[in-house]
Amino acid sequence: MNARPRLLFLITEDWYFWSHRLDLAKAARDAGFDVSIATRVTDHGERIRREGFRLYPLRLERRSRHPLAELMTIFEITRLYRREQPQLVHQVAMKPILYGSLAAWVAGIPAVVNAFAGLGYVFTDQERRGGMLRFFLLHALKVAIGLSRSVAVFQNSEDRNYLVAKGVVRPEQARIIAGSGVDTDRFVPGAPAAGAPVVLLASRMLWDKGVADFVRAAQLVRRQGIEARFVLVGRCDPHNPAAIPPSRLQAWVENGDIEWWGHREDMPAVLASASLVVLPSFREGLPKVLLEASACGKPVIATDVPGCRAVVRHRSNGLLVPPRDPGALADAIASLLADADRCAAMGRAGRDMVARDYSVSKIAGATLALYRELLELRGHGRQAQALA
Repeated sequence: MNARPRLLFLITEDWYFWSHRLDLAKAARDAGFDVSIATRVTDHGERIRREGFRLYPLRLERRSRHPLAELMTIFEITRLYRREQPQLVHQVAMKPILYGSLAAWVAGIPAVVNAFAGLGYVFTDQERRGGMLRFFLLHALKVAIGLSRSVAVFQNSEDRNYLVAKGVVRPEQARIIAGSGVDTDRFVPGAPAAGAPVVLLASRMLWDKGVADFVRAAQLVRRQGIEARFVLVGRCDPHNPAAIPPSRLQAWVENGDIEWWGHREDMPAVLASASLVVLPSFREGLPKVLLEASACGKPVIATDVPGCRAVVRHRSNGLLVPPRDPGALADAIASLLADADRCAAMGRAGRDMVARDYSVSKIAGATLALYRELLELRGHGRQAQALA
């Protein structure tokens, strides 16, 4: 038997692996795992391969609802698991958890980690359709997770408590590991750009990230005679049901409401240019952008919802406002733009918090400890002991 345990990540998109799980994969490799990634490949495939990881492209489509296509995806994942026989699979987000858990059960994978990166669109959609999908998804997850005997990892206690209360996950299956960590050597404090202060929202361009509320808040702040630049940074995500059409974004730009910088690779520099970072999301797992902004010493404003309130300590490193309330968001933005000393104090508190609780080394260490525990429990103790 190979002395290096085989670890396979199952993730929806290659760009998401690159932004949110690359550091963990490197840590696992350095600890002695043989690491591979299965994902839908768009524009990060060669980068992943250059890092030394095996890459298995999948036809996984997040927005697809066609029964035959979804069944074929489950078969594709099952074939991969049977062929590669990893000792451990780490499945991230809803479809990988649901389909991967079924595949892991069929293929006899001994150890499964199911990582909930928030509860997603179905749990933020307030229409009846969201309720029907939510009912189906809860029952499907309960069956799939039960079959795979997996450990469920949550980024915040509210998501864990919700799925435990719904009977989807047993309490002894559930763990909390706070996100994917922040590289505090890359994300460092820096002075904002000269000129009008930049108020930044960095996320995918989705309605449920509160982008429309941010635009409306920008209009309200300007009506108060406050000079500021309101900037959106992030990609469009047409595979997400909550995607904002590029035409809508461009209309906001043309109206002078906001600037839209699109997707940016240089996020440390982008965050450094900001005076204030905002995320008026409807629900989150653990928003990495708020942690990165805090690591850069920026005050943050977010909605008082699961995930965001796990990061933002109200009046310490930032402010919490009610969700779907552009007026409250505008007032919070205006109050911080008018108080440089308060912003500086919040920035220092945020940097201290991230360095203490959310560094890459701390989060990766907790995840690697879970991997070793599962290998021991599933009868791979010798391989677990060989890991660094």
